[in-house]
Amino acid sequence: MSLRYDGPTLTLVVNPEAGRGRARRLLPPLTAGLVAGLPEANLHVHQTTSFSDARLRCIQAVEQARPAVEGHRRDALVVMGGDGMMHLGLNAAAGTDVPLGLVAAGRGNDFCRGVGVPNDLAGAIRTIVDGHTLRMDLMEARGRLSEGAERRWVGSIVSTGFDARVNYRTNHLRWNLGQLSYTWAALAELSRFEPVPYRLVIDGIERTQTAMFVAVGNAGWFGGGMQGCVGADVADGLLDLTIVHPVSRFTLLRLLPRMFDGGYVRDPAVEQLRAREVVVDGDGLFGMADGEELGPVPLHLRAVPDSLSVFVPAAVATS
Repeated sequence: MSLRYDGPTLTLVVNPEAGRGRARRLLPPLTAGLVAGLPEANLHVHQTTSFSDARLRCIQAVEQARPAVEGHRRDALVVMGGDGMMHLGLNAAAGTDVPLGLVAAGRGNDFCRGVGVPNDLAGAIRTIVDGHTLRMDLMEARGRLSEGAERRWVGSIVSTGFDARVNYRTNHLRWNLGQLSYTWAALAELSRFEPVPYRLVIDGIERTQTAMFVAVGNAGWFGGGMQGCVGADVADGLLDLTIVHPVSRFTLLRLLPRMFDGGYVRDPAVEQLRAREVVVDGDGLFGMADGEELGPVPLHLRAVPDSLSVFVPAAVATS
């Protein structure tokens, strides 16, 4: 005797404080839109109380997700907030067939940009309701990572050097002015930043050099709309590297605005590479990933194809 199927479960995990409370304000129209668009679904909503609570809710949603039933949608995890929530969601769903829905409501929203998910609420709802998915790569990061972890999955970029210091300063500001926060932090760091020594291993080939920063990306965006790895493809099985060689503070200041349109890569100081595995090391360096603290170097990074299913618009979907 077959069991009665009562519809798919959508578990929505929300950081209500994201975007200075924007997520809390968007929650009622989001739930209304999902219920109207997916009347057969069971919607479970969790407003998180802390980072650890959010991580646990995401993990539980994936662990409890049921397999697909023929002719029906399968259970899914949906996260709403900033890049921190997206990072928790993709780490929970990595290596499974549980699809991940993304609703941008934070300061950066770079992972959404990188996979082509609309940043507006109506577009995000439509993307989840339509149900098209992209099976994409993730970056695996190993090392002595923050909070005692040995491995984390990264959707966008691992940054070190100048970009990491700006990201860290932005995260610890007492006030939030959106993109202006990152710009202010960049100017503050620029006043005292010097090129840093790197020890890199790129697909087994060692490189020792100084640089302003080395960004290693799966998707291409960071810093609230900056293109850290221009042209990155989340389904090519490769990591993208952007190396900005030593330049004067004036030149770096000139390049920073062009990071929003990608034009900075035409400068002769900028080098772009692709690789399957990268080791990033150097004295005093630490990494940031998807806008969150990753941990000190050495960081062992590799591309892992076919790692995550994410709801995307039909134009970029694989199924």
